[in-house]
Amino acid sequence: MIYVRREYLKSIFCSRISIYQILYANPCHNYYPYSKIFSNCTPSALDLPCYLHQIDNRWNLKQLSTLRTEIELNSYKYTQLSFYYSYSSGAFRSFKKRVRKRLKTIAKPCLNEAQFHQAISGLLPRFSAGELCEVLNLQVDPVVCLAIFNWASQQPRFRHDVLTYHITIKKLGAARLYDEMDVVVEQLLSEPNIGSEALYNTIIYFLTEARKLTRAAIIFKRMRSCSTLDCRPSNRTYDILFAAFLSRRSDSYINHMYMATIRSLFKQMVNDGIEPDIFSLNSMIEGYVLSLHVNDALRIFHQMGVVYNCLPNSRSYDYLIHGLCAQGRTDNARKLCNEMKRQGFVPSSKSYNSLVNALALGGEVDEAVSYLWEMTEKQRSADFITYQTVLDHMNKQGRKQDVMSLLKKLREKDRLDGHTYQKLLVVLK
Repeated sequence: MIYVRREYLKSIFCSRISIYQILYANPCHNYYPYSKIFSNCTPSALDLPCYLHQIDNRWNLKQLSTLRTEIELNSYKYTQLSFYYSYSSGAFRSFKKRVRKRLKTIAKPCLNEAQFHQAISGLLPRFSAGELCEVLNLQVDPVVCLAIFNWASQQPRFRHDVLTYHITIKKLGAARLYDEMDVVVEQLLSEPNIGSEALYNTIIYFLTEARKLTRAAIIFKRMRSCSTLDCRPSNRTYDILFAAFLSRRSDSYINHMYMATIRSLFKQMVNDGIEPDIFSLNSMIEGYVLSLHVNDALRIFHQMGVVYNCLPNSRSYDYLIHGLCAQGRTDNARKLCNEMKRQGFVPSSKSYNSLVNALALGGEVDEAVSYLWEMTEKQRSADFITYQTVLDHMNKQGRKQDVMSLLKKLREKDRLDGHTYQKLLVVLK
């Protein structure tokens, strides 16, 4: 719900305002509900006689659009107006989510009747599943593909096979029509003898893309309960699940909560006799690093090539270097970086930035500068925070001449553009 604050009606309407600017205004801590829209015009001349608090989540899009038009046509009448919404950010996020859902519902594509009838007219009266697959493959519009699939389901003496389900689900998932895809998946699950590993992997992938992890877990359990080996989970299945659980990389708390699930999945994978590949092991290392369990990540790393039949790659080293630097363990990170270079790998920009920052924060400024020049020689880019951290700690040590000399060298070698150079000068002052 949206409110006008009484004592702050002082922002002037400079131009026409859209209802979407109102809906996405900045929150205010103190507000008084049920405030009116004020105008210099008389009430009879006011073409919009309503309270702003009446705009709530029960309004449909047609009403919001009508209100927007009326506000834009009469915006010249309003001279003192300020918009705020409730301090409850959770409720406002919920409202925005419902608005997006309504917009998504309206924006759903409609069935092209002509294209649909043209597609089914090319099928024989008693067509086979293979012939239907050819027709489904030719369809670019996923809605037409779904309509053909549903039409074929109603034909006598016809049953869908794995390929028809696979093509339809893949097209719907790629178009992000997840609700329609769920209906087809439910139909598939009611069929006892239809399924394959590739089909189930496709379903799990699109369900994780839609963040329907519970549904993905149901499909995974069905795969494990299948008696035929063609439907059992493989490396690809576990890799899709690992990637889904690690997709929220910025929140360490969520990663910590998901890490128990990832650990049990990995244990289940090994117990089922599936040999982990490099992606699975790197997922475990990344998950442990993101959830701040760096020692567990090192344990998996040292088991690679000994317990598991695959050697670490550059991503394995990069994850560990970043995790060690985040915990201030610069000696271990430096040894791992040197080992990485001996193996013929080049550290990524993230690894170099993490190492340079950690060394500078630990007081080893000269070592940090050495790695900074090394990363520029390896064509790895340093970010602004890395430059600022090194120069700031060098400046705190009283080495102002070295700071200006380093800045000058970086500028001469085109490692800093003019804007970054001036910004660093301002920060150091």
